[in-house]
Amino acid sequence: MPHIKFIDLGIKDYKETWDFQEELLQKVLEEKKNNPDNNFGGYLVFVEHPHVYTLGKSGEVNNLLISEPFLKQINATYHKTNRGGDITYHGPGQIVGYPIIDLEKFGIGVREYIERLEDAIIKSLNDYNITASRMKEATGVWVEAGTPKARKICAIGVRVSRFVTMHGFALNINTDLNYFSHINPCGFQDRGVTSVQKELGAHQDFEKAKEVVKDKLAETFGMVIGDRIS
Repeated sequence: MPHIKFIDLGIKDYKETWDFQEELLQKVLEEKKNNPDNNFGGYLVFVEHPHVYTLGKSGEVNNLLISEPFLKQINATYHKTNRGGDITYHGPGQIVGYPIIDLEKFGIGVREYIERLEDAIIKSLNDYNITASRMKEATGVWVEAGTPKARKICAIGVRVSRFVTMHGFALNINTDLNYFSHINPCGFQDRGVTSVQKELGAHQDFEKAKEVVKDKLAETFGMVIGDRIS
């Protein structure tokens, strides 16, 4: 069973975290080359970002609906990234998870990797008695998928280099959903967004939520996640 090192960065700038992911990616690739038979599978990074909008490599810049001056006014930044997907928002109260893992250690491809991420989030939400699911035409996790009330609770966008993953998922726990009104989230103009807080009508224990998600990732992927390191 692959062993994963867990790193909780707390609150950290998006670009600094992206650079950190690149460093971890190189470490995984080096380990993969030099010690191919060990059980080291990579890293799992949890982080909260200050207000930021990120655009995937296949996204449309027009899905950002505000100007540079307004970005500054709402204390937000904007970055084009090398992940898949369109535009999304990251901010306080959101669990952003970046698995930097070797898919070959798990014997899976990219499609199954994304499906397992979705499954882990769906299982996590089940612990909160929130029924969530996939939606055929859209990556991520949704509440009331396939209905006019469909609303996204978790965005997913990844990049894979030599079977090692980067970027990942963003699960809305206590997220300020007003920030999503300044974009077409994931390129959609007719779908809503939600959070655990909104669905349950109460502020949530953020540290507890992180533990739930971490446990479901371990269960879904069949991996051992080590104690938190910084």
